[in-house]
Amino acid sequence: MELRQIKYFIEVAKREHVTDAAHALHVAQSAVSRQIFNLEAELGVDLFIREGRTVKLTPIGRIFLEHMEQAIHVIDDATQVIEEYTDPERGTIHIGFPTSMATYILPTAISAFRERYPHVKFQLHQGSYNELKEAVVKGIVNMALLGPVPMNEKKLHGTILFTEKIVALLPANHPKAIASTVYLNDLREDGFVLFPEGFVLRDIIINGCQQIGFQPKISFEGEDIDAIKGLVSAGLGISLVPEITLVDCLPRATVKKQIIEPSISRTVGVIIPKERQLLPTERLFYTFLKEFFTRLEEFQY
Repeated sequence: MELRQIKYFIEVAKREHVTDAAHALHVAQSAVSRQIFNLEAELGVDLFIREGRTVKLTPIGRIFLEHMEQAIHVIDDATQVIEEYTDPERGTIHIGFPTSMATYILPTAISAFRERYPHVKFQLHQGSYNELKEAVVKGIVNMALLGPVPMNEKKLHGTILFTEKIVALLPANHPKAIASTVYLNDLREDGFVLFPEGFVLRDIIINGCQQIGFQPKISFEGEDIDAIKGLVSAGLGISLVPEITLVDCLPRATVKKQIIEPSISRTVGVIIPKERQLLPTERLFYTFLKEFFTRLEEFQY
């Protein structure tokens, strides 16, 4: 089995089309077909169901793809380790993040890190909570920022960097807009603007409401934090959002209010794989993150 065959196989599996894969690989279509045929012959199984030049993975092909993707990530990591060995301050960091950390947490950390290590490069991977956990397990990235931090995962190690409050974001004409704080129960008749199902922030908010005996009425859903803030700004509902997402900019025609009874919060931190070591440059950043947010919390208090 050759590395070239594996790369051709992954590209064809991803595109489900031999000609498209050949174009992406900048090789002849016949070369891709020949290498896939040789790979199947060596393995003694059919990896694809063929319909002309359109293909779909067989069940065993899907299993093989999962293992080969992990193998390629291991090979890429090994190559990068060699490149970074002599100078980890010039390597590349692959890190995942959710939308709620895109505007303040990640940019602040990267900016501070690059003041110390200006030649380090970053490759960023945005995704949902579960997508990012899977990406770290599979080796697509070796670390990801998440909130809340998963602490009991079999293949992941979680480190809490800080805990942040979830606050109410209200339209400026809301009856509670002039109050210094709001009880969560005061919002039970409002329409909520939340993330769609499958987003962990949605679950945190719904669980908080259920704690005091009501199911929030969802008026609108937004795919990212900016969409949610925009919908609240337009007066289409209220929302509960991580306080740090409002640090740089409070949307026009909105107010931020601390929530009491119950107070809602989430842990924020970083996950890394238990079964793989971080690359040298990634170890630098991982250590930096823990030190940076410890100092930040001490400064705030």
